Amino acid sequence: MKFSISLPTGFEGVMYPIPFVEPGDFVRMAQLCEKLGYDSVWGNDHITSQHYVRELFPDKAPNFYEVLTVLSFCAAATTRIRVGTALAVLPMRDPFWLAKQAATIDQLSNGRLVLALGVGAYREEFAAWAPRLAPKARRGEMMDEGLELMRRLFTERRVTHEGKYYAVRDVEMYPKPKADPFALWVGGHNMETVERAARLATGWLSGWRPWPEIEERIRTLKARAAELGRDPAEIEIAPQFSLTIARTAEEAERRYMASGLVAHRKSLAYTGRDLTKQVVANLVGSPDLILEKIDDLKKIGVDHACALMIPADSMAEFEDQVEWFAKVAI
Repeated sequence: MKFSISLPTGFEGVMYPIPFVEPGDFVRMAQLCEKLGYDSVWGNDHITSQHYVRELFPDKAPNFYEVLTVLSFCAAATTRIRVGTALAVLPMRDPFWLAKQAATIDQLSNGRLVLALGVGAYREEFAAWAPRLAPKARRGEMMDEGLELMRRLFTERRVTHEGKYYAVRDVEMYPKPKADPFALWVGGHNMETVERAARLATGWLSGWRPWPEIEERIRTLKARAAELGRDPAEIEIAPQFSLTIARTAEEAERRYMASGLVAHRKSLAYTGRDLTKQVVANLVGSPDLILEKIDDLKKIGVDHACALMIPADSMAEFEDQVEWFAKVAI
């Protein structure tokens, strides 16, 4: 199984204290992860602080670093490790320029970019970014139309598109990505995302759910991909989990439940996940328990424990968890 780490590009206030990360930490952590044998490093995508974060930190504003810029620095400072978005919010980005950025980074990194796209966890960010568009726009429609446009931009000589949200006319976008096929993933764990992944993605970056639900979605995705004439094995199954490792399972659970990640989970309660399962359904535990969980994930068809989110109070604690998990699992 592959393992990868989520860098704190947009997690101050969301799950970390404010301030938490320094700009130099991103490249340093990417280089460390490459040295330790991780498959990839990832960054998340926020443009403004969420309402609940402002309530938790009324006197501080979080630093949210632009994810593709951070990943380009990380790719330039490494040689093997992949860099990925977990996730880039497609409805809040122009699909043409996002495709151009992604193809450029992929070329410069010798094919090491994974562009995973999602609708976005917080509609309030979309409303703040585009108050004139938000009342009428459906982000799921924007996602589907934008994905199809980007797929064409990555593969076709010239593209003309007239849609509900986007339009281009006789566009040639070169260079194309270095990787063939380019790693265009979709993220999310609802059934609409499963359908998107089966239809056109090379990877599915699900959020955590109770594992029987993930197993059911994996079966559905693979069956649907086969129905569409695709080889299901070509779609990387890469759910995103949280990671807290400690000497005992009880200590790990205490640390996890005392972290800022729990408030983040509560803010996403609309997704319908059973929060009473968040410890058992994530990589939280002692080394032996985490190894058991990894074996269980392999059995249900997971290829990659992707963009592991590490609750921590400091970058030193974050780095310690990265190193400890590598010794246990890689």
